[in-house]
Amino acid sequence: MTDRIRDFLRARRDLGRDEGPVMVLDLDVVRDNYTAFARSLPDTRVFYAVKANPAPEVLGLLAEMGSCFDTASVAEIEMVLAAGATPERISFGNTIKKERCIGRALAHGIRLFAVDCEAEVEKIARAATAAGLEAGAVQVFCRILCDGAGADWPLSRKFGCVPEMATDVLEHAHRQGLSAYGVSFHVGSQQGNTEAWDGALASAAAVFRECAERGIFLSMVNLGGGFPTQYLKAVPGVESYGDAIFRALTKHFGNRIPETIIEPGRGMVGNAGMIEAEVVLVSKKSAEEDEVRWVYLDIGKFGGLAETMDEAIRYPIRTRHDGERTEPCVIAGPTCDSVDVLYERQHYPLPVSLSIGDKVLIEGTGAYTTTYAAVAFNGFPPLQQIVI
Repeated sequence: MTDRIRDFLRARRDLGRDEGPVMVLDLDVVRDNYTAFARSLPDTRVFYAVKANPAPEVLGLLAEMGSCFDTASVAEIEMVLAAGATPERISFGNTIKKERCIGRALAHGIRLFAVDCEAEVEKIARAATAAGLEAGAVQVFCRILCDGAGADWPLSRKFGCVPEMATDVLEHAHRQGLSAYGVSFHVGSQQGNTEAWDGALASAAAVFRECAERGIFLSMVNLGGGFPTQYLKAVPGVESYGDAIFRALTKHFGNRIPETIIEPGRGMVGNAGMIEAEVVLVSKKSAEEDEVRWVYLDIGKFGGLAETMDEAIRYPIRTRHDGERTEPCVIAGPTCDSVDVLYERQHYPLPVSLSIGDKVLIEGTGAYTTTYAAVAFNGFPPLQQIVI
C-alpha cells in the first residue's frame, strides 16, 4: 500500500465516509509502471489494455504520457478518444466484432483491427468498402493460438487460430484489399514465466516466412499482455520480461526484427489499487471443534473480485490484527448466490481475532475489479473507485 492510499483511507474513515467497499487507485504508481514498460522495451509501442481499468483519470494520464490503447469495443474507443488520444494510437483488439461496430470504429478514424478467421476479415473489408476507404488503408493482424503454460489465466481457447491457418487468414485479408499487417498472440494473464514468449515468437516468425513466400510481407508482432502484478507470490520485474522478449525476437527474427507492440493491462494498473472492505460475519458450519471459520466480506465475486473464480488470483489481504495467531478460513461475499465464495478449496489464513466490523485491505486490485463490478447484483451497488 502506498503512503498516499494509506493517508486517503485514514482521512476517509475520520470523516465517516466508509459506507461500503471502495477501491482506491494511486496514479503515481500507474505513471511509474508506464515508465518501466517504456524503458524495458524501448523499441516497442505500449498499447494499454483499456478493459483492465478504463477510469478517465488513468486513460488521461496514459494518453498524456504517449501511450497507445488496446480497445475491445466502440465504447472503449470513445473513452480513449475523450481522454485525448488520437485514432492512430488505438487498436480494435477484440477478434469478435459486429460489422456495424467496425463501421463506427472506422468512422472514428480507427485503422488497426484484430482478426482470427476469414469471416472477421470479410466483415472488416465490407465495412471499409462501405466507408469509401482505399485499398490498404485498414490494417489487420491475425491472432494465433499459443501455449499459456505458466499463466494463472490461460487465454488461448476463445481467441486465436492455429499458426498454419493464420497465413491463410492474412492472405485472405490481402486479397480483400486490406493491409495484412502482422501477427498477435497472448501468453496468458498473470504470466510468471519470462520465457513464455519464446515459443509464441517462433510461431509468429513461421507465419512471417510463409506469408513472405506468398508475396505478403508482414510488419508487426503484437506481443500481447500477460505481464503480471504481484499478489501473494513474487513475480519477475518488467526488466526481466523485456530482456527475455528481446532475446527471443533476436533468436527467431535475426537482424530483421519487426515492429512490436505490447498490451499491458494488469501489469499497468494492478498494483496501483487497493480495496478497503468490511467483515460482515464470522461463523462456523459445525461443532466448536471445527477449525475452519467462514469470513463474509461486504465484497465478493459479483462486487469486483470475479478473478477469484477457481481461486486463480489469490489477493493479499491485510488486517489491523496482522501478526497475531491465524487459523484457516473460507472467505465469501455477501450475496445470496452460492458461487459467491472466494477461497474455499485452499483455505486462507486470517487472524483469530478478526471480528465483525473490522476493515480488511485487499491489495493488488487496480485491474479487473471495477470493470467486473458493473451490475448491482442483489441490490449491492457497483464497486466505488476513487483515483488519487
